Amino acid sequence: MDKLLSELQQTWYRTIPVSGFMKIMPVAYSDKEFRVTAPLEPNINLHQTMFAGSIYTLMTLTGWGMVWLQQSLADLQGDIVLVDAKVRYLAPIETAPVAKVSWPDTDMSVLSKGRRLKVKLEVKLYCGDSCCATFEGLYISKPKVSTPG
Repeated sequence: MDKLLSELQQTWYRTIPVSGFMKIMPVAYSDKEFRVTAPLEPNINLHQTMFAGSIYTLMTLTGWGMVWLQQSLADLQGDIVLVDAKVRYLAPIETAPVAKVSWPDTDMSVLSKGRRLKVKLEVKLYCGDSCCATFEGLYISKPKVSTPG
């Protein structure tokens, strides 16, 4: 699993450059729960708390990463996009947070049948034991079309 998490981090850094600047890092995946973190620096605002845009990005990528992991574990490929989202900021973030998301029971085989995968994920952002933000995202993964070479 460590190799897969490292591959995900490199994918983020290569394809979504802000993730590298933010130092977003997968922490763990087990029992269909995925955890991701980012340090307070360089994601700090003028109040010395985490910038709202960084919170949104961290939570978006946690959900995106979960879809990517599920596709990888099922040996499937698809182009993942976030199509709708809602975030609630509940408390200031003064320490490095941990974003957590669980995978719902979802039929992944639609991708192998040439159809798009649609999944709604809820990401919660924790500061210690307190939930500081919630995020609901609707992700779509479109089957990758191979082109004749």
